[in-house]
Amino acid sequence: MSNTDASFDVIVVGGGPAGLAAAIALSQTGARTALVARQAPYADNRTTALLGGSVDFLDDLGVWQMCSDRAAGLKAMRLVDDTGRLIRVPEVRFVADEIGLDLFGYNIANAALVEALERRAAETDGLVRITEDAESVQSGGDAVTVTSASGRVLTAQLVVGADGRHSLCREAAGIGVSRRTLQQAALTFNITHARPHHNVSTEFHTPQGPCVFVPLPGDRCSVVWVAAPKEAERLFSLDDDALSAAAERQSHSIFGRVHVEPGRHLFPLAIERPQRYAQNRIALVGEAAHVVPPIGAQGLNLGLRDGVDIAETVRQAKAAGEDLGAPQVIARYGAARRADILSRTFMIDVANRSLLSDLLPMQSLRAVGMHLIGGIGPLRRLAMREGLSPSWRSARKAG
Repeated sequence: MSNTDASFDVIVVGGGPAGLAAAIALSQTGARTALVARQAPYADNRTTALLGGSVDFLDDLGVWQMCSDRAAGLKAMRLVDDTGRLIRVPEVRFVADEIGLDLFGYNIANAALVEALERRAAETDGLVRITEDAESVQSGGDAVTVTSASGRVLTAQLVVGADGRHSLCREAAGIGVSRRTLQQAALTFNITHARPHHNVSTEFHTPQGPCVFVPLPGDRCSVVWVAAPKEAERLFSLDDDALSAAAERQSHSIFGRVHVEPGRHLFPLAIERPQRYAQNRIALVGEAAHVVPPIGAQGLNLGLRDGVDIAETVRQAKAAGEDLGAPQVIARYGAARRADILSRTFMIDVANRSLLSDLLPMQSLRAVGMHLIGGIGPLRRLAMREGLSPSWRSARKAG
């Protein structure tokens, strides 16, 4: 790479799904974009439920057609109270066609999604791929300098930090972060089962957290089982036969005989929020900008909306002839993301706290709320629409 090639409009640091999607979207604005991230096979068997506008965004990027045949549609979602408490919440069922949709979205293996994003990035004009980690990021008055692991020096008006919860970019921007560790852990694995799932996602609410079975292609589901750390560790340590039996019991045998597939993951849960989403020519996306528990399938969907908004911010700034990293430009990105991230984080936190609470008044409030949502059509339809995407985003786009 020559010195003239080392100057870009935007550099994206981090090659997870959110970073790859943001880099492709930014390059499609006409901004000269570099993506700095190692390129390695995605070895994780976790999955993501893509909801709301996420599939539309991936389709616009030319990614979705590369992986849609490996995704399972989500026609309905069931919430089942399995707490065994005195005050029980009635089952709530959300059906996509009640709000005029064929599907709420799709569940897809992260490996399949990343492979499609990598293929699209490789063929995207105007996107330069640096297949190394960033060693350092330094923000100056007129530009940001990114040095790769091999010593390559790149500069840009704007850096997009998609480098995860231990973000080098966030540190370089001088953005602090608040962290709250939850007394929960999530165990993830996939299963095959004897009975069809009928494209219905089923979430069992237990006293320690939700356990959700999300459809995959064929007679398969991905499982996200949230529990107290010791219980999650106990489940993780079971052999395949014992974990299969535990999953079958937890699912109340609605899928018939269950078999756990190879590969499982265990990780502690936390909520993390930065003081701001952009500063000193650096904007944050993905887990650099928000960490939430895997409840309500909000994590990567939030990260993809980060990509939508940073690309739109850059598009507007380019059209106006503005410096892409100028304070007023990145402030617009921060304003665009703030309400979405804060509202989603708040709703996830409240839902989780209400499920874990042993206080009868809290249990009563939760039961009444779920009863109202389940029994009153307009309220249920509002909950479904807001769960997919905040209504104010649609209003803002229409404006």
